[in-house]
Amino acid sequence: MSERHDCLPGRASSVVPGVFGDRLEVSHQRWSRGGGRSAPGRPLFLCLHGWGSNEDDITDIMRYIAPYNDYVALRAPLTLQEPQGDALRRVAGAYSWFHDAVPVGEDLDRDAFAAACAIDRWVADHVAADRDVVTLGFSQGGLLAVHLLRINASRYRAAISLSGFLAPRIIKESAPDDDLLAERNTPVFFGYGLADTVIPRYEIYAMSAWLDEHTWLTSHGYPRLDHSVSLEEFADIRQWLVMNDISSGVI
Repeated sequence: MSERHDCLPGRASSVVPGVFGDRLEVSHQRWSRGGGRSAPGRPLFLCLHGWGSNEDDITDIMRYIAPYNDYVALRAPLTLQEPQGDALRRVAGAYSWFHDAVPVGEDLDRDAFAAACAIDRWVADHVAADRDVVTLGFSQGGLLAVHLLRINASRYRAAISLSGFLAPRIIKESAPDDDLLAERNTPVFFGYGLADTVIPRYEIYAMSAWLDEHTWLTSHGYPRLDHSVSLEEFADIRQWLVMNDISSGVI
């Protein structure tokens, strides 16, 4: 990742207080058994939750897809707030990586870059450089699971994006490793619901098309699935992990 900067500040947000592209810091995480060191020969899964969720929610997925791998789930730095009289009250347990649920355009580029840089710094500080890392995220986290590849393509072994979407890279500096990523054939699993009422269908197709050009993509759309995950999706992920020799290793 470039050392020149790690934020691209833009306009103020009217949804989550702050500025799109503000520099972020990750300060809370949840490790699997043994502090993420129980299976050092296997890849570590980096779990990233979505809007209004937290690090505890995303970890349940690991029981279904890779129960013998270590993981760490990160908490997004931005706390959601709701009106209370003339003031705003923090919503307990509800966090966000971005200054809106689904930002668009330059706002999304700025927030995706800032959040991915914060996560990448955390990985550099807390995970051994020789440990394989697989990114796994849902919704906002699904975008970031892929965007980490776009800012530091050589660091991550693979990515799993569930109901994710794509930062458009209107601001070129927001995804500096796109060209390098296209040369690497990094395995990516992209799963999405065809009945998703949060992410527009055209955004899903844009994500799929971009991933097909830049990664070794496996994608699955689930006809009756809304903005959620399913057991059928987990079964497909398990198969994908085996086919790409990702979840295995020397314990």
